[in-house]
Amino acid sequence: MTPYIYPDVVAPPHAKKALATLLEQAFDSATHSSKPRRVIRCEVPVHGVEPLAWLEAQGNRSRGYWCDRERQFELAGVGTADIITAEVLTNYDALFDHLRGRIASVHPHLHYYGGMRFSLTTPPVEKWLPFGAYRFVLPKFEVLSRSDQTYLACNAMLNDAPDKLLESLLAQLETMPFPGAASSEELPKLQSRQDAPEKREWEHQIDQTLAALKQGPMEKAVLARETTFAFENNIDPVALLRRLNASASKSYRFCFQPKPGVAFIGVSPERLYKRQERYIRTEAVAGTRPNTGDMRADAALADALLNSEKDMREHKYVLDAVRKELARRCNAVHSDDDVTVLRLDRYQHLYAAIEGILDQFTTDAELLRGLHPTPAVGGVPTREALEWIAETEPFDRGWYAGPVGWVGCDSAEFAVAIRSALITDNKVSVYTGAGIVEGSVPSEEWAELENKLTPYTSLLDA
Repeated sequence: MTPYIYPDVVAPPHAKKALATLLEQAFDSATHSSKPRRVIRCEVPVHGVEPLAWLEAQGNRSRGYWCDRERQFELAGVGTADIITAEVLTNYDALFDHLRGRIASVHPHLHYYGGMRFSLTTPPVEKWLPFGAYRFVLPKFEVLSRSDQTYLACNAMLNDAPDKLLESLLAQLETMPFPGAASSEELPKLQSRQDAPEKREWEHQIDQTLAALKQGPMEKAVLARETTFAFENNIDPVALLRRLNASASKSYRFCFQPKPGVAFIGVSPERLYKRQERYIRTEAVAGTRPNTGDMRADAALADALLNSEKDMREHKYVLDAVRKELARRCNAVHSDDDVTVLRLDRYQHLYAAIEGILDQFTTDAELLRGLHPTPAVGGVPTREALEWIAETEPFDRGWYAGPVGWVGCDSAEFAVAIRSALITDNKVSVYTGAGIVEGSVPSEEWAELENKLTPYTSLLDA
């Protein structure tokens, strides 16, 4: 099928008119075809539109945002053309069978965006219920940038009343705002902060974990903390993400907002995997040092990271696990010979890239099952570490540290949802974690959590 794409780059008012014309043509073609289609996608090149500013202007409703680490692919979406979700996730196969059935070969730029819980076995608490065990959305309207080109797009699932659906889409398109710049409105005033666990309980948990490590077979467990900030008024999740975006240019950025007042946002440095047909690229990331902006100080911190036996041991856990899984799934695997330092805006991490050519039988469901959770967010061995996390942590991780990303007809990409926060009306719950291995010091691990919290506290405490 030939995609409906407008050939010329135009300003927003003309783009809306051009998209309306394409939608009318696409609906007419689809409803009169001898082989009716269920999914319609139309897109128009547009200039002068910044996706995140556009998304903020659409108001507090169902919204989504994704931007990769290289800023080669950025998408802002509003509304819901289609949704694939479930309250319980026992395995990934049914999810990806459903996704493949919907995507097929409708359009090369059609993607479903979403994520899933960290744990497949623990049920969600009330505040995580809007996200389900997994939730993947095809947005109704999109502003997306690929490389140097930006598009305005519309997706539609044909129903029994296509005329009414078209009329509704055209009306929404007509009233869609296109801001020239992002809002400068200040965040509400901070009222309180609460940590779960608090410092004393955290240090007690670390002592218990260290004792468990000595008994074996567990060698590493990643424990997390939930820090909840309460404000005078409700927080706009997109406005908060836009502010985080300014200091996270080398990270994945995402926002999944299932309904007004509820959203999951993050600025993660860590790729789970990226697949283009049979080619897959992933990585091992572990260890953390700050990035101060002082070249000499940062070089010394990077050198200390590379020479830290504890951090190198943590990184090796991740690297070995990812290599082992790709070796099972690939006809050929290659990884970096040396561990290097990944330098981000605020942090530095130990890093090694791994790539391979998947065999013809491996699916995204199998990749997720094998790669998530990595030792960077779970532990070693995986089963024992996850059991320890479930017994020890006093909160539900929800989507924190779970896979988030997108799925297309011949490709997919997932990041690990760390450096993330759940927004519920006037509360922001920020999640931070630390890997506990033999040699960990409780007070130092707490300090690492505070350091990882900095992107949020620098904004929220202001």
